[in-house]
Amino acid sequence: MDIIQIVGLGLIATFLVIVVKEQKPVFAFTITVFTGTLIFLYLIGEIQHIIQMLESLAARANVELVYVETVLKIIGIAYIAEFGAQIVRDAGQGAIASKIELAGKLLILTMAIPILTLIIETVLKLLPS
Repeated sequence: MDIIQIVGLGLIATFLVIVVKEQKPVFAFTITVFTGTLIFLYLIGEIQHIIQMLESLAARANVELVYVETVLKIIGIAYIAEFGAQIVRDAGQGAIASKIELAGKLLILTMAIPILTLIIETVLKLLPS
C-alpha cells in the first residue's frame, strides 16, 4: 500500500509542476525538491528496519559490525548522492550533478578501502606460500 501513496504523491506533484512550470519555474522546482524530500523522509522507517535486519544477520553470522556499518554507509552515500544529483539535474544543472556523482563515488571508494584490504589479506592467507 505504501507504494500507491508514494506513486500518488509523485503523480500529483508532477501534475502541479507541469501546470506551474510555465508561470513560476522556481515554484515548480520547489515542488520537485519538496516532493523528493517528503518521499525520502517517508522511507526512513523502512531504511531503519533494513539496517536492523542486516545488523541482526551480521551478529548471527559473527561478522564484525564495523564492516556491516561501513557497507551501510557506502549504500547511504550512493543513495544520497543519486538523490542530490537528480534534484540538481532536474534544475538543469547537469555539470553540477555530475560532480555530485563523482564526489559520491570517491567517498565510496575511500570508505571501501578497509574492506578491500581485508579481502586481499584473506586471499593472501589462503594462497600457499
